This record gives sequence, structure tokens and C-alpha cells, in this order.
Amino acid sequence: MSITIAVAGNPNSGKTTLFNALTGSNQYVGNWPGVTVEKKEGILIGHPEVVLVDLPGIYSLSTNSLEEELARDYLLESNPDAIINIVDGTNLERNLYLTTQLAELGIPMVLAVNMMDEVEKSGAKIDGAALGNAFGVQVVEISALRETQIDELARIATQAAQKKGHFLPLHRFSGGVEHALGHIEEVALHQQPEHKQRWYAVKLFERNELVEAELSLSAELKAHIEQDIRQCELEYD
Repeated sequence: MSITIAVAGNPNSGKTTLFNALTGSNQYVGNWPGVTVEKKEGILIGHPEVVLVDLPGIYSLSTNSLEEELARDYLLESNPDAIINIVDGTNLERNLYLTTQLAELGIPMVLAVNMMDEVEKSGAKIDGAALGNAFGVQVVEISALRETQIDELARIATQAAQKKGHFLPLHRFSGGVEHALGHIEEVALHQQPEHKQRWYAVKLFERNELVEAELSLSAELKAHIEQDIRQCELEYD
């Protein structure tokens, strides 16, 4: 049984170092289809049935750049069995913006909090259990550079991927926003797979033009959704 796991994270989060630690020399380098952006795949050490795909380093899935578009399209269309999301433990707030968007996709995910050696050196602490509960995922505290907890991360990610299923995201916004997202799902997204509806709803709420075009929304439907958005803007100033 073949398993595919995507490795995603911000630039400078240690993603390449982690990918190398997980795959060793079992890597294949090519390009993403139709572009010159490098694409790396590798076999997880000790697991010949597990293929890791190294996504471009990105800050979000809002497709403001070619790299973001490639990562977004791969996650939505290729449906990997799981995601390893690596975040910089010394800069969590910035990194967790992408984590939130990845969790909205409904793909099983493991959160790898990197640079824990630097976090501990600074005297800071990260509540991994609370972090995992917030997103509904397992958290592994690692140091990609020192290869600390890499085997544990590989084990948990493989287990998550073997379930071959999807989950409904746990992350929730304020009540008015949640009401708007629910309404957008109901009126515009009922034909989409259930686990993708929330991601699309959030993007429509953000007025993402690429998603609007992809879904071929009518002018009437877009105007209806715009009413929900403006109501939230008024409510939250």
C-alpha cells in the first residue's frame, strides 16, 4: 500500500533540513508540472511504502505567489494521505497562520514544532497538548538540525496517513464569522466534498478571486455571500 505525506511549512522553518533527515539520500528532484520550480520527493527512511513530497516554503494558501499556488493545488487535487506541518517554535504566531489554513483542508496532519533546542535555551515553554487540542492534531516537538524526535515524528505521521480518511477541522472563529461560514457552505458549497467545504468557505469569506473563479459562482450567489461578509464587517467593526 503506497502512502503519500506532504511536508509543508514557512520558509526558514527548517523544512528542508527535516525533509533531508526523514529521507536521507532517497530523494528524487524534478520540477513541478509546467514550471521551473523545483519539486523534491523522497522515500521515508525505514518505510519504503511512504513517499514524502516537499512542498514549496510558503506563508499561506491564499495563492499570492506561484509557490503558494503550487502547494494549494497539490493539496486540493492530489489529496495526500497526511501532512507534516513544520513550524518554528521560536516564532509560533507567524507560523501558525499557515497551520490554520492547512487544518481547514481536512487532511490528517501532524504538527512538528521545530527548533525546540532554541526554545528551551531561551527558557520558554510550549504547551504541545494545548496546541494539539486547538487544531485536533498530534504535536511532536523536534529539532530537525539535531535530528531529535525525528523517528517519533515519522511514526506518528505514518500512522495518521494509514487511516486513509479525512477529519472536520476543530479550529473555530468568532460566532458571527462561524455563522457566515456555515451559510456560505449551505448556499454555495453543498456539492463539494464535505471535508473541503470549510476551506472553500473561508476563502470565499476572504473574497479570494481565484476560488470564486474556480467555483464558477454566479453574480447573484456572489452578491448573496457578500451580504454575509459585510454583516460580519459591521459586527466586528
